[in-house]
Amino acid sequence: MPNQVVVAGAVIRGDAVLVAQRNRPPELAGRWELPGGKVADGETERGALMRELAEELGVDVAVGDRLGGDVALGEATVLRAYRVQLLAGEPFPRDHQALRWATATELDGIDWVPADRGWIPHLVRAL
Repeated sequence: MPNQVVVAGAVIRGDAVLVAQRNRPPELAGRWELPGGKVADGETERGALMRELAEELGVDVAVGDRLGGDVALGEATVLRAYRVQLLAGEPFPRDHQALRWATATELDGIDWVPADRGWIPHLVRAL
């Protein structure tokens, strides 16, 4: 069982998914990811993702089913992605360099953070 769970949200609108460009750490700055963050003690994964997307993007979301499998981030941390429905607000990059909506045909050409790249086939199917 991992000590830390990090959740990421595949916010899908129409035929595109929202991707976020990292500011930090330096080795990942400028690369793209699904937005999200760490699950705090006492928090559910879905609750953490709702909180993180509200903080990072200024949006209200409904968190749906898992997308793909777990991605190990070292020995004690696991990354999990969920499908997300945008309920209210227009995403704004409060904690990222930029945001963009990417279609299925654009996903492979994006400079992803390594941990998120494995979700491309699942995102393509979701779109």
